Amino acid sequence: MERPPESTHGLRSYLIGFVLAVVLSAIPFWLVYTHALPPQRTLLVIGIAAVLQVLVHLRFFLHINFTTTPRENVLALVFTALLLFIMVGGSFWIMFDLHARMAL
Repeated sequence: MERPPESTHGLRSYLIGFVLAVVLSAIPFWLVYTHALPPQRTLLVIGIAAVLQVLVHLRFFLHINFTTTPRENVLALVFTALLLFIMVGGSFWIMFDLHARMAL
């Protein structure tokens, strides 16, 4: 039995996404395990790998393509990113402020 071309393309897309996700997860783990870079550069690489990981998941697993995605989906993604930025940024702001106040 021959598979339709759509399922082959879908499987290929999932496999590419899986390999990219594994590589983007293994790089930070390897850097932390081996201490190959200074801590600041390691954190930078971890951050870049995390952003790339999100983009890989959006593209290969959620099949969100910003050129053909309806406007509502893009607005929902932008709103989600804004909320995450506010929550994470606010948490860091509070933690750094508390650290500064406790150091006195």
